[in-house]
Amino acid sequence: MKSLNSPNLVSPYLLLAIVGLLILALNSFIIINPGEAGVLSVLGKAKNGVLLEGIHFKPPFISKMDVYDVTVQKFEVPAQSSTKDLQYLSASFAINFRLDPAQVVEIRRRQGSLQNLVSKVIAPQTQESFKVAAARRTAEESITMRTALKQDFDEALGARLEKYGVLVLDTSVVDLKFSTEFARAVEEKQIAEQKAQRAVYVAQEAQQEAQADINRAQGRAEAQRLLAETLKAAGGQLVLQKEAIEAWREGGAQMPKVLVMGKEGGGVPFLFNLSDDVSSGQ
Repeated sequence: MKSLNSPNLVSPYLLLAIVGLLILALNSFIIINPGEAGVLSVLGKAKNGVLLEGIHFKPPFISKMDVYDVTVQKFEVPAQSSTKDLQYLSASFAINFRLDPAQVVEIRRRQGSLQNLVSKVIAPQTQESFKVAAARRTAEESITMRTALKQDFDEALGARLEKYGVLVLDTSVVDLKFSTEFARAVEEKQIAEQKAQRAVYVAQEAQQEAQADINRAQGRAEAQRLLAETLKAAGGQLVLQKEAIEAWREGGAQMPKVLVMGKEGGGVPFLFNLSDDVSSGQ
């Protein structure tokens, strides 16, 4: 009877052994996907050497694998500072970065998780970098030279975060705000500049109109001068013609001789007595 029942007594232990081996096998290997980097810790101590994509062995039960995303990530970080002329300035930056795979082990040892890295390193260094960039310019220059402000910020932030294994790829100024007093002063200055530009335009328009009036007056004066000269010349010739006609009438009814004076084909006819010419032998 016992021999018949012995297989039933052995099979549960065998099943437990198989399950135990499966659990051991599953805890002895880990897969790192593309875009990830792993750090192996044995008995709470991080081992040197980052684990990249692929399957890796790890001691079961006494080890832990921390996996970090090394692809491009984006976080929006606020920052406040004072400008060179002591104006309040706040901004919000969208920071694109990725973790340096070669330094993931140091990140694990110093910061632990990615959340700690963002809150304890990236956010404070963003604040300090913005202070450095903003202090180099006045509030007005921060508006007119926004590209230069961003460039100074990028350089300061990149140099600071590189020491922590964070590679800054790009930053964007999401929002840039000034104090209410400064914003009102800027608005009033813009209005004053627009009024000044309008006044200059009106003055230039009046000057052009005055010059046009002068040109028209000069044109009328020149026309009147030419007309006076023409009338004067024509009046002199008419006087000579009248005297000739009077002399002809007094001398008799001889056929007058016509002499054209002035330019060829365009002068005033001059009359004189034909008998005078005959008697004189001409």
